[in-house]
Amino acid sequence: MSEWKRSTKEVPFEGLLPEMVAEINKHIELYNLGLILSDTLMCIQTDSEKPKKGLFGSAELIQQGVILTPRWIVLAVKKTKGGVGVLSAQLRDVVILDYAQTPYAKMLPDTGIQVDGKFTDMSENASAFIGLDECAVGKEFKALVIQAVQDAKK
Repeated sequence: MSEWKRSTKEVPFEGLLPEMVAEINKHIELYNLGLILSDTLMCIQTDSEKPKKGLFGSAELIQQGVILTPRWIVLAVKKTKGGVGVLSAQLRDVVILDYAQTPYAKMLPDTGIQVDGKFTDMSENASAFIGLDECAVGKEFKALVIQAVQDAKK
C-alpha cells in the first residue's frame, strides 16, 4: 500500500495551477514545440500528499499536471518546496507501463504509470513516474495513455 494519499481529477489545461500553465507554455516555446496542445485528449491533475512521519519528518505535497495528445505527453510537477518542472515526450519515443507491472512496485507499492524513453530536453533516455488515484479518472487516463502510445507507434 502506498504511503501517498492521491486525488486525480480531469481539468481543462487552463484549470491546472497557474504556475504549471505558465511553465508548460515556457517549455513549449523554449523547445519550439508549436501547437502540441491543440488536440488534447485528456488533461489531469493529481495531488499527492504524504503525511508527516516521526518527530523530524515533514508532510509533503506533490502536484502533477499531465496533458495527453495523440502525439505528446507533457508533465508538470510542483513539490512542496520548489518551483515547477516540466517534461515532454513524443509518444512514439516512450514506453508507458502501469506502475503495478514494473519491478519497482514490489519494493515501493504505489499507483500510477511509469514513463521510460526520450524526453524533449534530455540527450539520454530517462524515466518519470506519474502518480494516479485509483478512481475512475485515474483508470481512464491510464488506459487512454497506454492506447495513445500504441496508436502513435503504428
